[in-house]
Amino acid sequence: MSKIINDEDLDTLFRQARTHNAWTGEGVSEVMMRAVYDLMKWGATSANASPARFTFVVSPQAKAKLKPFLMDINQDKMMQAPVCVIIGHDMKFFEQMPRLFPARPEFGKMFESNPALAEATAFRNGSLQGAYLMLAARALGLDCGPMSGFDNAGVDGAFFAGTSIKSNFLCLIGHGDPKGLYPRQPRLDFEEACKII
Repeated sequence: MSKIINDEDLDTLFRQARTHNAWTGEGVSEVMMRAVYDLMKWGATSANASPARFTFVVSPQAKAKLKPFLMDINQDKMMQAPVCVIIGHDMKFFEQMPRLFPARPEFGKMFESNPALAEATAFRNGSLQGAYLMLAARALGLDCGPMSGFDNAGVDGAFFAGTSIKSNFLCLIGHGDPKGLYPRQPRLDFEEACKII
């Protein structure tokens, strides 16, 4: 049986966690970026496919390259954040499956021969891994600002040309400035969002 974590940790991961729009001047080290990845990589994916690919955009040059593809409302906060992670997924993730799922090495061929299944698997599991990245960052004391408002095709052309990677969403990570937070938004109750059948 898994251990239940304490209320303080649940607050950190979920109840008090917020989507940040403004950032302090405190940076995020490469050691911390690696620690976030090394924690999130243990999250479950279908057949351990692990299709997500993460581009940590940190340098002023890389941020300037990314900026034109963001909606106006997202540009300044991306430039201010110490890190913007492009969460993508590798459409040829199946090439790694003999190593990642050695119990069933034939799964790689199954995905390779079924492009629709491969695309759905890459997107679904890459999205899961993006969520794991946010939880790992929060668990390690960082704040997150996930964003969808950007030109995926433009980002793919600028950052992933000549590869099999496609962008999914962006996530700013760093130390959030609470002055930039909106009032806490409501959530649906169990009865509105769930059924037990």
